[in-house]
Amino acid sequence: MRNKVLKLDEAASWVHSGASISIGGFTSQRHPTALLRELIRQRVKDLTVYYHSAGSDLDLLIGAGCVHRLEGAYLADGVFAPIAPNFRRFVESSRIEFEDYTNAAMMARFAAGAMGLPFLPTRSMLGTDMMPGRQGSSVEPGKTAGRSGCKALEMACPFSGELLALVPAVRSDFCLLHVQQASANGLLRIEGQEFLDVQQALAATTVIATCEELVDEEILRREPERNRIPSFAVHAVVPVPFGAHPHGVHNHYDYDPEHLRRYNTAAKSDAAFAEYLEQFVFGAASHDAYLQAVGGPERLAQLCPCQGVGYNPLLKRSV
Repeated sequence: MRNKVLKLDEAASWVHSGASISIGGFTSQRHPTALLRELIRQRVKDLTVYYHSAGSDLDLLIGAGCVHRLEGAYLADGVFAPIAPNFRRFVESSRIEFEDYTNAAMMARFAAGAMGLPFLPTRSMLGTDMMPGRQGSSVEPGKTAGRSGCKALEMACPFSGELLALVPAVRSDFCLLHVQQASANGLLRIEGQEFLDVQQALAATTVIATCEELVDEEILRREPERNRIPSFAVHAVVPVPFGAHPHGVHNHYDYDPEHLRRYNTAAKSDAAFAEYLEQFVFGAASHDAYLQAVGGPERLAQLCPCQGVGYNPLLKRSV
């Protein structure tokens, strides 16, 4: 079997400026944040990012100046930031291109890409100003809207006559994931909710997965039904314990409310965010240095989940 294990900086070097990417996880859960910080250190620019429910993972890339265009739906850190701060400032000041979809529409777009279809129909977005040509939309019907070509089209179903919205498939250059376990050959196991990681992986040309544990493939094959992303779809595996911090990883550690508060406070201005990047990205020039900067083993131990729950219900989360 092929050994696909790389170091963090090696894997990040695959992602070139101008590429299109999608990022696994959901708001405060299971993002490949260590890999994203390495992309920033390597000065990757002009990315097009497809997403459905991102959090400070994507907001981090935006604030670091790595993103040229966004196509997606929700982007926030829940109670910590109902709208992601860098995202809001950059869109309001026209520093990035943004094309908005509903979550259901992005689910359809990733699913279409995973199945090799050019588009899928959905009822979502109908009757809203997200549809091209409607009041509030910046895209005219049938006109080009970034890499996807046409943002969406209204069409009557040829069988029932029902009005539907057709949304274009996503086919990204790279899908970046973080999972609990992986084999050296690229077999991945996600514990807990998968979100849209499976569809995003199958809709991408190249999949890079960071993981909490590198395990023998024989262990994963004992329960094949739990391995939803096959090894043939994965091109690189990077063992990175705590690689999703400050986001949580089910059964491994909870999200870090203290650091998410700190992040979202810093992201409210360019100057404060530059200081954040200097302290936690450029100044912490490796993943190990980052973990020390956020509190080291003592803080990380406080995020450990309670047995049988998958997270830490005793963790103080108030804002």
